[in-house]
Amino acid sequence: MSITYYDLMHVSLGQLRDAVSAWRRAVGHLRQLETDARDGLKRKSDHARWEGVNAGVTRDFVNATADEFTDLHVEANAVYKVLEDAHQELEALQASVRTLTAEAEDRGYVVHDNGDGTASVHIPVAPGLPRDDKDREERQRYASAITGKIAHANDIDASTKLALARSHGNDPYNAGHASYDSLNDAQVERALELAMKREGMTDRELAELNRLLRHNGRERDGEFATEFFEGLGGPRQTLEFYGALSIDGTSEDAYKTRLAGVQDLQRYMGHALANATDPYTPQSIRGDRQHLPSWWGAEFRKLGTQEIEWDRGMMNKPYGYQVLGGLLRYGNYDPAFLTPIAEHVTQLHQENSHRFLSNRPVGSDDGYGFNPSGRLGSGNDPLNSVLEALGHSPEASERFFTHAPTAYNEDGTIKSGEKLSFHSYLDLFTDKDFEWTIDRNSFNVLVDEEATTKARNFGPDALGHALEAATTGRPYDSDMVDPSVGHSESQAKLVHDIVEKFAQNPGLLTHNLNGDLEEEETGPLYALRDSLGHISADYIGDFQRSMYGESADSKAFPVNGATADLGYGDAQKFLGLVGQEPVAYNAVTSAQQAYTANVVHDFLRAEGKGLSPEDGSRVGDLVAPGAAIAGIMSNSRADAVYDYHTASNAEYNDAVADNAKWVNRIVGVGTGAIPAPFSAVAEPVNWLAEDVTESVVKSVEKDTVDEAESSAGKEYSDGRRAVMDASEVAVTTYVAHHGKLDANTKDSLVRAVRTQAGVSHSDGAQWNSSGDST
Repeated sequence: MSITYYDLMHVSLGQLRDAVSAWRRAVGHLRQLETDARDGLKRKSDHARWEGVNAGVTRDFVNATADEFTDLHVEANAVYKVLEDAHQELEALQASVRTLTAEAEDRGYVVHDNGDGTASVHIPVAPGLPRDDKDREERQRYASAITGKIAHANDIDASTKLALARSHGNDPYNAGHASYDSLNDAQVERALELAMKREGMTDRELAELNRLLRHNGRERDGEFATEFFEGLGGPRQTLEFYGALSIDGTSEDAYKTRLAGVQDLQRYMGHALANATDPYTPQSIRGDRQHLPSWWGAEFRKLGTQEIEWDRGMMNKPYGYQVLGGLLRYGNYDPAFLTPIAEHVTQLHQENSHRFLSNRPVGSDDGYGFNPSGRLGSGNDPLNSVLEALGHSPEASERFFTHAPTAYNEDGTIKSGEKLSFHSYLDLFTDKDFEWTIDRNSFNVLVDEEATTKARNFGPDALGHALEAATTGRPYDSDMVDPSVGHSESQAKLVHDIVEKFAQNPGLLTHNLNGDLEEEETGPLYALRDSLGHISADYIGDFQRSMYGESADSKAFPVNGATADLGYGDAQKFLGLVGQEPVAYNAVTSAQQAYTANVVHDFLRAEGKGLSPEDGSRVGDLVAPGAAIAGIMSNSRADAVYDYHTASNAEYNDAVADNAKWVNRIVGVGTGAIPAPFSAVAEPVNWLAEDVTESVVKSVEKDTVDEAESSAGKEYSDGRRAVMDASEVAVTTYVAHHGKLDANTKDSLVRAVRTQAGVSHSDGAQWNSSGDST
């Protein structure tokens, strides 16, 4: 019977604590008995001059008795260590669940025990009434967090039972069975026992291995993860194990349960490898955390270009990098481990882009291979895999894109004194002649044009993720924000280079879906525009500064850390290209409105009651850059809908679902009053975020141009009105919550910001329209 939410919340762990204390005392007593038996009874027996028939029997009996005391001490110590670890971990989990429950209840929610080891979180309603769907995402996050803690408690419970049974051996008359120095030792032993079965694992056994990896592979001290991979035997054996399981779970004979099992294995084993290869993390318990030696990275690079065989006589042998790539897609890897691998793979791809496609399993399902997740390719091309790995590894990605490239030999060793043909990996990937492969298994990839186009975009999409991580300092799919960490000099310089690169080479991002614009061809990198939109949103202060040439040390328009120093024309052109993608458009729109609201509120807070109606122009100046960006977005949206036919107004409106994330990020960072770190997808971080989020939704819905308006020259009256309303909200929300302005001053400021917002929106739309032909 599994542990439930009620169990974990209410069980008293005092009895377990008392048992730990009792076993600690027993260990002490047995240690003394062992010493007495060894140094007293056995020593006297060894030196005794016994003769006769019983002499040998007596001495053997004494030796066996002494050995039994040793075995009893070892067994008692194992029981004590296992129970002590179990008590500590369960105590921490119980405290965590109680804290999460208290937080949920403070927000007006009720936590419900589903009785099956899961919990759900609801808003209390009267009997007979339907449940309210309000705040569904936040309630689900609480439910998932609590359920995860319960699952971990069940893992500890199961592991403890198994460890105690093996230590005792189910033998009441004979001690000396399995010995453990910790619960972790028992869990590693069981994990390796299961792993040795490889494809022979049943679905239940694979689920057990995944459970062990999930709950222990990411522990801060790195002990479980390190010992697990060492127990597999080394880098080659790691690849052989994962390769065999991933093929077993993605073959045409595999069923859904097996596929789900290897998908979990890919995820949890990837995170564990990242943990095991990380020599140090700020969150680690001690600086000398347990980890794999550095030669593992060098060995993986050596194996990357070698064929890996786990069954004798295999017909289709994958390269090491193809197998390793499946694991690298999950986890935040240390730069010393991942960056050299990423550089090596990229250089191999540059030399021969089809090097790793020659052995693809032609004719197999696209899901077959070493990427069971199915996301961004079949996994044949390791370039997609390492770019996705960089997308989850900000430090490694920043180093990859901002440090001078290092040349590598085919075996992964450094090529001393060799100069590469490119200056940076950004230059390499944005070279018009760089070839992106089609990572599919289909026999004839060109038959299904839509699927082929999608597959060709896997690489650029992953490149976008890597650039997001490198420039923002967080995994591209992470919602956590730490306001205390600003952009570094190298990150800001990389953003400057990205903006300049694409502004001066717009053809790289063009997406002319139906070829209606004969003079423009679809560019190779349009698939990463959503990521470029996220980067723009994260650097929205830098973009606002550039609109009207604000100085790099501007106090009115602050930036988060180092300044990107964006060029005036480059920023406009770049945003015009990025805004043609709905997700990017909404990220930029949300960020600019949140940032503008912050700027206006900071000004009003500082000036307070000293403001007069004559100060309207000063506040108007503060909304001008954001309004200009809104104008660029309006023009870009119309271009995408009516010129390039790459999106519809409905798609733009639907993409606004993620706007709260960006509003929370910008408002949270801007106010400086939000604790670090915080989740950007939680409820609004404060009333300002809530008001701005609502304003963004209205703005996006209003910002439309019908086909007749587009043909007549794109008059953006609705978009202009939307940004005027949003700018007004920046003033009125402050007054509503602080009330420091008299009515006459408030009206004057509102009038000024609406007027300036309208003018600047027209500026931005005109700037972008003038550049449409470039």
